[in-house]
Amino acid sequence: MDMPLTFFVSLLSCVTFLLLIPGDSCVDIIGGKDVYPHSKPYMALIDSRKSFCGGALIQEDWVITAAHCSVNRKTKIVLGAHSKSKKEKEKQIMMVKKDFTYPCYDKNTHRGDLKLLQLNGKVKLTKAVSLLSLPKSGTDIKPGTTCQVAGWGLTVNKPQRASDTLKEVNITVIDRNICNDKSHYNLNPFIEPDMICAGNKNGGKDSCDGDSGSPLICQGRFVGITSFGLKGKCGVPQGPGVYTLLSENYLTWIKKTMQGVA
Repeated sequence: MDMPLTFFVSLLSCVTFLLLIPGDSCVDIIGGKDVYPHSKPYMALIDSRKSFCGGALIQEDWVITAAHCSVNRKTKIVLGAHSKSKKEKEKQIMMVKKDFTYPCYDKNTHRGDLKLLQLNGKVKLTKAVSLLSLPKSGTDIKPGTTCQVAGWGLTVNKPQRASDTLKEVNITVIDRNICNDKSHYNLNPFIEPDMICAGNKNGGKDSCDGDSGSPLICQGRFVGITSFGLKGKCGVPQGPGVYTLLSENYLTWIKKTMQGVA
C-alpha cells in the first residue's frame, strides 16, 4: 500500500531533528550508558545518606576515593552493587573503620584529592566483588588517550537527576595547556601535572556530581580518581572533568598508609 506524502515528510523531520541534537543533550552519566550488571566488580558505592560518591576496592579491607567525599560513622560502603536502591544478592555492605585523607589535600586548588577508607572487615572476593590493581608506576597519560569512568552520579544537570544503576562513559584525555587556556578553566583552578583533564571537545561526555572518587581507567589501567569539574555544568565543552593522577608520590603515600595500619 502506498504511504501518504505526509508520512514521509513527518519521518524526514524526525530524522533531521535527531541529527541536530547536540552532544551535551545526552542523559546518561553524562553521555554514557548502563554497564552490564556487576561487570565492574571493583566499584564501591560510598553512601553517606545525604550524599554519595564512588570508589575502588584496592584491598579486601581498603577503598580509595576522593578527599572531598563526605565520610562519617554512619557511612555505608557498598560493594557488588549495580542498582543503588534494589536488593541484590551480590551486594556486600561494610562500614568505615577509619579514613585517611591525603595530608596535603587543598580543597581550593583540588590538589591531593585522595582519601583511603579502611573497612571494618575484609570483604569476600567473588565474581561481583574483586580488587582493582594500583598502577605499577605513576606515569602520565598522553592527550588523545581514550579512558572510561563509571558511577552512579547525575545524568543531567537540570533538573538534577542521579542514576540508580551504574553507568559508564568513554572520555578522551585533553592536553593540560588546553584545559588551562581562556576557553576552558583559565588557570582557575590551575590544572597541575598531577591532574588529568578528560572529556569530549564537543561536550556531552563527562563524569558529574556523585561520580567523585570513581576510578579513571585508561587502556585497561587504573590511573586516576574523579575529582572535580565546573559546578552545575557537567558535560560542557569548556569544563572537562578533572581527575587526580595516581602519581609516584600519591602511590607511595597510599602504600605506606595501608602498610602502616596493617
